[in-house]
Amino acid sequence: MPRIIAGYVRVVDAVNYRIGRTVMYGVFVMVAILLWSSISKTFFMPSLWTLEAAQFAMVAYYVLGGPYSIQMGSNVRMDLFYGEWSDRRKAWFDAFTIFFLIFYLGVLLYGAIDSTSYSLEYGERTRTAWRPYLWPIKVAMCVGFFLMLLQAFSEFFKDIARIRGEAL
Repeated sequence: MPRIIAGYVRVVDAVNYRIGRTVMYGVFVMVAILLWSSISKTFFMPSLWTLEAAQFAMVAYYVLGGPYSIQMGSNVRMDLFYGEWSDRRKAWFDAFTIFFLIFYLGVLLYGAIDSTSYSLEYGERTRTAWRPYLWPIKVAMCVGFFLMLLQAFSEFFKDIARIRGEAL
């Protein structure tokens, strides 16, 4: 593989690995928010912000952890036939099907950017009593979709290298 592609794969994998390893601790943030919610409902006045904050933390956890999941191969796959195939045949199949993922992520990113620009322009808020701004979580979604798109291209290049019998 050309050095520029190998460099691209190395950089994207490194960035997504570090972000994924950092974001995986977001589950503790969610647990802390939900624990505070339970404590405040039992002993104090119920907090208005806990449910939405936990939802925002969960969205950031999933979306920013997605590229790491793709990189580690822990995404869901139908293994009825796939599990029995050779590595080369798996690479051919993955190299073909990755285009569906790239298209899907492109549509998601396009919609997320449009929605984020709307939120920033009009100061969009939720319709709850807490009324937080929506743009921070929408920006996180845009970043997550973009990183997943970069990781999908990285996986495509790795599949091409496997088909050619090269190590990347």
